[in-house]
Amino acid sequence: MSAHLSYVEAVLVGAFQGVTELFPVSSLGHAVVVPALIGGQWAQDLNVSTPESPYLAFIVGLHVATAAALLVFFWRDWLRILAGFASSLRYRRIQTPDERLAWLIVVGTIPVGLAGLALEHLFRTTLGKPIPAAAFLVLNGIVMYAGEVLRRRVAPAAGPGQTTPPDALHTDEAIDNRLAQLPMLRGALIGSSQILALLPGISRSGIAMVAGLWRGLSHEDAARFSFLLATPIILAAGVYKIPDLFGPLGAGIRGQVLAGSIASFVCAYLAVRFLTRYFQTRTLTPFAVYCVLAGGASLAWLTLR
Repeated sequence: MSAHLSYVEAVLVGAFQGVTELFPVSSLGHAVVVPALIGGQWAQDLNVSTPESPYLAFIVGLHVATAAALLVFFWRDWLRILAGFASSLRYRRIQTPDERLAWLIVVGTIPVGLAGLALEHLFRTTLGKPIPAAAFLVLNGIVMYAGEVLRRRVAPAAGPGQTTPPDALHTDEAIDNRLAQLPMLRGALIGSSQILALLPGISRSGIAMVAGLWRGLSHEDAARFSFLLATPIILAAGVYKIPDLFGPLGAGIRGQVLAGSIASFVCAYLAVRFLTRYFQTRTLTPFAVYCVLAGGASLAWLTLR
């Protein structure tokens, strides 16, 4: 990989990853499918299913950069969440909105963290291939569209969290206070849905949003909760794998990793800024249609060529 990955390629892949990690279209699915569609050296070098691929070291750097972008964008939220977690431990209580939100994130991330440790390598090496990834991308679109249809059907009987909040309630703290009202079991179920994102082609943010919509959240609140849940998972996965960058897998590509990570950080920050506004008034449907069309076209091309 070090002989073929140029700085231009590193920046392009980093920018692409930063966007697709947060848009509900699956960054892993695209990381598998796109190189296969391009073919040639890209298909050989950018192969996530290879056990000792240098591409994995490159992806690690991009994930850390994406998590850093989320931390920067939501820094006020994380200060409140961490303060709530500290006060909860100190006073042995879960009472205030910040304390409740902190523990919702804890119980929502533990299951996917454990599943990632146990299943990530198996899923990546056995299913991290172009044809399965394209098929899961289609499934990702179907699930998101089904989530929107089901939400519309149950909306009249749902609680206030299912309607779009008034403009005065779009503030960060107001959304966090609404999220803090979630029952712990419901938060755990929404967080656990991210386990499905271990399958290449299933979007972490998309599946968490669908779970949130099914459990009564608005699009805006579901998107915000999915981003907060994803931050520690993405960061932990990157930090866990970061020694690879300083070992043989990172040899010769550290400069490219830095360049790609900068691009990933910038694009992820712009993506989350766009999406938090987008979901104030809009739905997952356009992303669902894209996943079905892109996944279906890729599946047909990869199968029939």
